[in-house]
Amino acid sequence: MSTSESAGADPDPTPDPDPEATTTTTTTATATATATARNGPAGPLVVGVGASPGVGADEVLGLIGEVLRAAGLSPLDVAELTTVDVRAGEPGLVAAAVRLGVPLHPYNAATLALIEVPHPSDTARAAVGTASVAEAAALAGGGELLVPKRKSAPHGRPAMATCAVVRRRAPEPP
Repeated sequence: MSTSESAGADPDPTPDPDPEATTTTTTTATATATATARNGPAGPLVVGVGASPGVGADEVLGLIGEVLRAAGLSPLDVAELTTVDVRAGEPGLVAAAVRLGVPLHPYNAATLALIEVPHPSDTARAAVGTASVAEAAALAGGGELLVPKRKSAPHGRPAMATCAVVRRRAPEPP
């Protein structure tokens, strides 16, 4: 019997894996899988959202869900929500992004005003300084407009949300 066996040492010289390294690897793999899923086979979806002050997350999420279903698109492919900077702090928009698990990216009105859109709005221009929020914010990062601006349809009151959907190009393989 060797000295190491008699001292109770592990006869296998392979060190135990570092639990922190295992956790980091698992977390990184999970994040990569999530990012890949959100990019979809043809590229990630970006949802531009216009909102009136006080819009609720349920109205925003209901609209996004309806629009994606009608277009045959998966909510799992949504990579981010975009909007005009003066609405980016709206609790309903922030909560919608959190519930979708995606970032909310704001653009300033001057940037959005430069983007040509199919459905400009004088109401949006008067409210936030650009004729388009949903379509322009979705298009701001590039991509193809898949779903033009749609308004929410709440029961018995005016719409407080609009959205448009863009597909950005899929990332090039390394």
